[in-house]
Parts: sequence; structure tokens; C-alpha cells
Amino acid sequence: MSETAKQELAQIEQQIATLSPGADTSDEVRQQLIQLQERVETLRRQMERGSAMQRTELARHMQRPHMLDYIERIFTDWSEIHGDRRFGDDPAMVCGLARFHGDEVMVIGTEKGRDTKQRMSRNFGLPNPEGYRKAVRAMKIAEKFSRPVISLVDVTGANPGVGAEERGQAEAIAYNLREMARLRVPIIAAITGEGGSGGALAIAVADRVLIMENAVYSVISPEGCASIMWRDATKKELAAEAMRITAPDLSELGIVDDIIPEPEGGAHNDPDAAAQFLDAALQQHFASLKHVPIERLLEDRYQKFRTMARYFQVAA
Repeated sequence: MSETAKQELAQIEQQIATLSPGADTSDEVRQQLIQLQERVETLRRQMERGSAMQRTELARHMQRPHMLDYIERIFTDWSEIHGDRRFGDDPAMVCGLARFHGDEVMVIGTEKGRDTKQRMSRNFGLPNPEGYRKAVRAMKIAEKFSRPVISLVDVTGANPGVGAEERGQAEAIAYNLREMARLRVPIIAAITGEGGSGGALAIAVADRVLIMENAVYSVISPEGCASIMWRDATKKELAAEAMRITAPDLSELGIVDDIIPEPEGGAHNDPDAAAQFLDAALQQHFASLKHVPIERLLEDRYQKFRTMARYFQVAA
């Protein structure tokens, strides 16, 4: 738990002690006490599971398993697909055919690389437009041959460079969102590390969105949010808590469908165990989607994303 949160917890507990209810306590004071106690419970839950910024740092850990680590441990008969047939190949986006417990699937995802040389060759896992176009080309192949799609997401965001913008980064992401929404095969997306902005969403419009216990999923990084809201990147811990980017928060908000447990201390401590947890979750959701009629699948997918971020209901 962050020092800021600890200080807030101590201050609130002091306020509660000062406002201890008595026989002559007003309704206003009682209501204030209820609100303070609810905030104390929230802070204590955060203490038990680690702060949002701590989870973000775990999601970014240099030794955390990446896509190719999971490919090696979970899938068989892996055969990679290269190129978008328009500009070139993007090593930051990896796509390929594989078998998943006997079923033929298409696997797509982002790869950051492990050492400095690999990370540079893969552009630190920041996909270019040709990466997203390669991904949608692979998904169209999957649709043609009725192969389910499994997407493994671990991306800080799409490449924000001038060259990427000149080649149509925004259009490539928008096109992926539309095509995934109507792709006529089951899609499962798993956030395995960072899920950042449209760069992640462009390969995560899925029938089931899963997230690993210490992964995060957000529209912007905590540092970026703090720089915009407070003009001070050091307030990243406050921003991370406010954005509700952790797995439990996202599950509560209905953004993700399932939380995948991790080995004690994080996936980097035991990549084999982390892969087993991911494998089990993928099997469970894969089995539940395999026999759903396509038209029902498309309608459910549409409704799933239409109802996200709906916090109240309008009376008829």
C-alpha cells in the first residue's frame, strides 16, 4: 500500500474516533460516519491486495513472461504469420497458427522482447500500423477457416511516432475495432501484463476478456494521467488508484470477465506456473464458447461492449 493511502487511512480513523456516535448524534453525522467507514474498508482491501501502482510495476516487470513464453508453454504446432501485405512486417505484433489442446486456433499478441537487442528489434512492444493490419489479416484467415482467435495482450500502447502516424495508426486501430466486433469466430483476449489504451483494445474486442491477477488495463498510464490531471508525474500512485486499473476493479466494473491467478509474488517468479493458470482459464472459456451459434456470439459481443461504462439506468 502506498504511503499516501496509509496516511489517508490514519486520518480517516482519527476522524471516526472524533465523530464517535452517541445518543444525541445527528443524522448528518451518522451519514458521514457511514461514508468514512466505507472508505476505510476500501483502503484496507487495497492494503490486502497491493496498491494499483504496485500492481502496475509488477505488470511491467522485466522478467514477466511475454507472449512467446506462453506460446512455448501452452500451444503446439506453432507457425508464425508475417507481414500485412501493404507495408511490411512488424515484429512487435506476433500472429500465427497453432493447436490448443487439439483444437486449431489463431494466436495474436504483442511481444516486448527480453534483452536489449530483442527489445529494440521489437520496438519495445509498441506496434506500428502494419502490426495491427497484420493482426486483422490473421484474424480474417481464422474466420475463413473457422478457427477461434486467442489474443494475448501486453502492450504499453500503440507506437506514437511520426512514421506510425503518417502510415495511419489511428485508422488501423479503428479498423481493427470494427472488424473484431463482427468477426464470425469466437475470440478470447487475455491481458497478461500491461493493457494500454487503444493499442491494447485493438486486439481485445473479444467474447471473453480475461486478466491476470497483477496485470493492468487502462486508457492511459498512471504517469500520463498524473501529468495531465495534476501536471505532476510524481502523483502516479494517486492517479493509478483513481483510474481503477487493477484486475479486481476492472472485474467489479464489468470490463473483464475473469481474473487469472498468478504464482505468489507475481508471474515472473514462476513462469511455468503462470502459464498453467493461463492455460486453465483459456480452456474453461474456450469450452464455453466453442458451441455457441455465431449469430448469438456476435450479438452478445456487441451488447458486452455497448454496456461497458454504463453506471446508471434511465427509467423507461
